[in-house]
Amino acid sequence: MIRKATLEDASQIMNIYNYYVDHSIFTFDTEHAPLNEIQDKIQMNIYPWIVYEIDGEILGYAYGSEWKAKDGYKHSVETTVYLKNGSTKNGLGTLLYKELINQLKELNFHALMGCITLPNDASIRLHEKLGFEKVGHFREVGYKFDNWIDVGYWELRTQH
Repeated sequence: MIRKATLEDASQIMNIYNYYVDHSIFTFDTEHAPLNEIQDKIQMNIYPWIVYEIDGEILGYAYGSEWKAKDGYKHSVETTVYLKNGSTKNGLGTLLYKELINQLKELNFHALMGCITLPNDASIRLHEKLGFEKVGHFREVGYKFDNWIDVGYWELRTQH
């Protein structure tokens, strides 16, 4: 079931995210996210935070966040989705992302931005399946696990 994230979900969300900190380039964080940081982000509630939960277990989450701090960017939002290790390739990411996109459209955001560390074929497929188009590619702007990493941006405009 997809539902709004609550403070009680923060521990499971933290564990999902920290797996990616330790084992992937999908985040450039190199230190674990502390529980209070996740709780603060959920509690701020400026942008949607949603989870996919079955029998009390969070299998994935998605949220929107500020894309840029200047006032002129207030109609754009960055989108993020993470799935629990072992919960990929079963359509949960698509379900979560579709719901997030719908909620952001209802809030009248004009441009949704997906930032993808490269390579990441699964995330590219997800974004493009849902209508995002690649709009930028930055070479070697991140560094993790002793490697330079490229970043791509995909955009979905909700109103034309």
